[in-house]
Amino acid sequence: MVDLTALLADLAAESEQLDALVAELPPAGWARPTPAPGWTVAHQVAHLAWTDHVAHLAATDEAAFFASVTSAPDPTRLVEDGAESFLAPPPALLARWRAGRSALAGALAAVPPGQKMPWYGTSMSPASMATARLMETWAHGEDVSDALDVRRTPTARLRHVAHLGFRTLGHGFAAHGREVPTAPVRVELTPPVDGEPWVFGPADAADRVTGPALDFCLLVTQRRHRADLALVATGPVADEWLDVAQAFAGPPGDKRQPASGTPA
Repeated sequence: MVDLTALLADLAAESEQLDALVAELPPAGWARPTPAPGWTVAHQVAHLAWTDHVAHLAATDEAAFFASVTSAPDPTRLVEDGAESFLAPPPALLARWRAGRSALAGALAAVPPGQKMPWYGTSMSPASMATARLMETWAHGEDVSDALDVRRTPTARLRHVAHLGFRTLGHGFAAHGREVPTAPVRVELTPPVDGEPWVFGPADAADRVTGPALDFCLLVTQRRHRADLALVATGPVADEWLDVAQAFAGPPGDKRQPASGTPA
């Protein structure tokens, strides 16, 4: 069973790492463009604050959560409009994000055992929600660090992102309109810190993905193109998966192009 307390502590630590990156930025730093087209550093933090807010609604007030979905002027722009609606001057935005993520942690801890919360097209346990929030916080933190030309040191918290990336194999195929494979895939990753490899999937699977855990996490969050990563796919399912991997909900995002600029 997942230790929700430990998971929430990891989520808090991931948030605090990003918080430390932006807390002392001057206004010009918040306005810097990030790799996400049209999004500044402020948009990235506003997106996290908005998503924490709707996740809090899902955990505490299902009717209000569903109302936030049905009242959206344009459902196809829910994420973009959510980020825009939470934009504010940096001090206010930072305070809003801090308060929201704290409130969400308390709400997730209070969800009765076995109860799931509604989410976009699915339902989630508190542990799954906390894992998804950690994944998004880390991924958007990568966008911010890219914008600021800062290289963050990867931590053991990436195991949560890697596990979610593995579990969403089928979602990646489905989101891209492809048939979900039935063949299992084995994933063997070198962790960013000393320790045993992180492994997911059956040991006898013919299809395999191997390489650094950081690279796998960058791939499944679509923060890097596979051509720029040291991942090795063995077998047709594994190879196709690296083209469609997507750990986040919703439709496929605008994938990063290779650093060389060569079209995918």
